[in-house]
Amino acid sequence: MDSLIDPVSNAFSTVQQWLFEAVVQPALFTLGLANFLEDAFLGTAWFMVGVLQILVLLLVFGPLQRWRPVEPVQDRATVRTDILYTLIHRLGLFRIALFLTLEPVFDELFGVLRTAGYGTFHLDQLWPGVTDGAVASFLIYLVAFDFLGYWIHRGQHQWDVWWRLHSLHHAQRQMTMWSDNRNHLLDDIAVDCLLVLAAQLVGVAPGQFIAIVALTQLSESLQHANVRLWFGRVGERLWVSPRFHRMHHSIGTGHEPAGNNTARGHNFGVLLPWWDVFFGTANFERRYEPTGIRDQVEQSRDYGRGFWSQQWLGLKRLIGRA
Repeated sequence: MDSLIDPVSNAFSTVQQWLFEAVVQPALFTLGLANFLEDAFLGTAWFMVGVLQILVLLLVFGPLQRWRPVEPVQDRATVRTDILYTLIHRLGLFRIALFLTLEPVFDELFGVLRTAGYGTFHLDQLWPGVTDGAVASFLIYLVAFDFLGYWIHRGQHQWDVWWRLHSLHHAQRQMTMWSDNRNHLLDDIAVDCLLVLAAQLVGVAPGQFIAIVALTQLSESLQHANVRLWFGRVGERLWVSPRFHRMHHSIGTGHEPAGNNTARGHNFGVLLPWWDVFFGTANFERRYEPTGIRDQVEQSRDYGRGFWSQQWLGLKRLIGRA
């Protein structure tokens, strides 16, 4: 398997090196920012991954939506806002903002820990001989981060303060392949901080981390797509499908208490439905329900239409003013 991945990895690295030397590096020297060369090289990889993801959305997921849509797209303005969220996140603008604000804090924190003698723990080295090779190592970290993602997602629904921010993601009544990144920026910052901390603690390599995030984002875009698609009785239990995740967004079912369910809903899995099955939050009913939040329908609660109004109303909800 490693022999199949190596040519792809080498091709990606070649293009990354060319783009960095031809465009990014000269720009940094011109702007007097040569001290950011190392970080910019990694940023070039994030940008390339984002471009590839958007191409997959346009060339693959878009035709899927037109082939078997769950519902007709009637509110194109709110979809355009979701596209803006996607471009901000996938092309690296959000990461640049984090780099300029929070990354120095993390660098200082991890520097202090290493100085104090706390080295990095490498999760993929727990089973020497079994986890040798890039593929085995990648799969170990993929499952570990997905487990973390499940509990982060549970927290977004279980803790009222966090839900006040995360509810923006669920307020989309016209869900499409662009809806994954429709989040309050403070919600995204909280999630990214947890993932960065975890990445440092378990010793995942930067290239592997980028690959894990890229695969996760691409799968999540498909999960949110307006497509009537499920993976069959077996497949539904192996990987999160659009049907499985749409149930999570369904009004009154996916993210609110139901009966004895104290987890505020169902289907919190990011990539793997295994955690939902194991912790009793899975719902495999083959239904395609309307999406949104109950109080949008019953109380006409406003979550905003444009990017700035959505961010502002999220802040007001956070402090109990909306």
